[in-house]
Amino acid sequence: MPTVEVLNTCPLHDSFRVQQVAGMFDVPLAEKLSERFTIELPPLGDDWRIGLIVGPSGSGKTTLARRLFGGDLIERVEWPTDRAVVDCFGDRPVREITSLLTAVGFSSPPSWIKPYAVLSGGERFRCDLARGLAKDEVGRMKDESGNDSSFILPTSSFPLVAFDEFTSVVDRTVAKIGSAAVAKAIRGGQIGCRFVAVTCHYDVTEWLAPDWVLDMASKSFQRRSLRRPPIELELFRCRSRAWTLFAKHHYLNGRLNRSARCFLAIWQGAPVAFCATLSVIGRPRRWRISRLVTLPDYQGIGVGMKVAEVVGDLHVVRGERFSITASHPAVISHCRTSPKWRATEVKKTGSRPNPRMSNYPGSFGRAVVSFEYGASGRDRVSPAERDPQARKHRY
Repeated sequence: MPTVEVLNTCPLHDSFRVQQVAGMFDVPLAEKLSERFTIELPPLGDDWRIGLIVGPSGSGKTTLARRLFGGDLIERVEWPTDRAVVDCFGDRPVREITSLLTAVGFSSPPSWIKPYAVLSGGERFRCDLARGLAKDEVGRMKDESGNDSSFILPTSSFPLVAFDEFTSVVDRTVAKIGSAAVAKAIRGGQIGCRFVAVTCHYDVTEWLAPDWVLDMASKSFQRRSLRRPPIELELFRCRSRAWTLFAKHHYLNGRLNRSARCFLAIWQGAPVAFCATLSVIGRPRRWRISRLVTLPDYQGIGVGMKVAEVVGDLHVVRGERFSITASHPAVISHCRTSPKWRATEVKKTGSRPNPRMSNYPGSFGRAVVSFEYGASGRDRVSPAERDPQARKHRY
C-alpha cells in the first residue's frame, strides 16, 4: 500500500517575547513548529469522480493537498474588479460559460452580468467553483524524487480539480446545497472532471457524497458511497405579495400579473422557490408558468423544476393542460431530458407581444422553447389532494 509522508513546518521568528512565552508556558519551540505524519493510501484507479479531504484546522489538509495535487490545487481565485462575471472565463463561448455557472448552482442571469465584488458570499463561492472547474487538461503530479505518482492520481480523460477551503466562507445551508449542486453536475456529466474538496467542515460529507474520504483528524482513508439526504419541500398556495422576495432574481422584469395563481415552496421553515401560473387567453383550460424563481442559495439541485412539476400535477388533475416557455438553459435542459415534458415549439427569435393579450408580453429577441407537461402515474395526485393548503414533497 503506497505511503505518503508529510512534514509540516513553519519558521521560528525568535524574539524576546517569543522566548518569554516559551519560558512562561514551557513550550518546546522546535517540537511545536513542526509536525511529521504518514498516511497510507490504497490505489484509487480510474473509477472515482469525487474525493474529500477533511479535518480540523491545522491538521495538515492543505499541506497534503499541495503534495498530492500540486498545480491542480486551487487555493485562491483572482477576479477583476472592472468586468462582469461572464467576461472572466477567457475565450470560452458564452453558452459554455453560462452552462458551467448553471451547473454549479449559479443560475441567475441578472447576477452573471455583475462584477464579482458585488455578489453575495454564496454567489462568490459558486463563481470560484466555476472558475476552478473551467480546466482544459489533466495535471500530472510528481513525488519528491521526480517519479510519476500515478498510484495516487492515475491518468484519466478527465481533468483533476482540487479546491482548498471548500465552503469555508459561506453559511452551512449554502455549503450543503452548493456541495449537492457540484456533485450532481459532476456525476450527471455536466462537468467533465474529477473533483477533490479540501475542507474543515464535516457537514458537507453526505451532501457531496464523495467516492473516498481522507480524514486528517484520524489520518485514515476510506472509500464511501453515501446518498444525499432527502430535501423535503412544503408547497403552499400563497398571495402575490410573496413575489417581492423573488422578483429581483428573475431574469425578466419583476412584474407579476394580478390574476396569477401563486405557489411558495418552503424548506426547513425558509422560503426557497416561487411559481406563478396564468391562464392562456383564448385557449380554455390551458395554463402556463409565468414566473419560476429559486433563490440563489438553493439553486443547482433541481428545486425549481420539482416545484414546477408539482404545480403541473395540480393543474393536470383539474383536467387542465399545462406548459412552460423558457430561454433559461437549465429549464430547457431539464425539460428536454425528462419524460414528463414534451417540446411543442421552438422560436429562435422569440415572439412579439400581442396588444390584445396584456398578460403575455412576448419574448421577442430571445430564443425560447415551449414544453407541455404530462404528469406520470407515479407522481399524479389524487382528486382529494387537489389544491391543498400545503403538501410535502421529498426528493
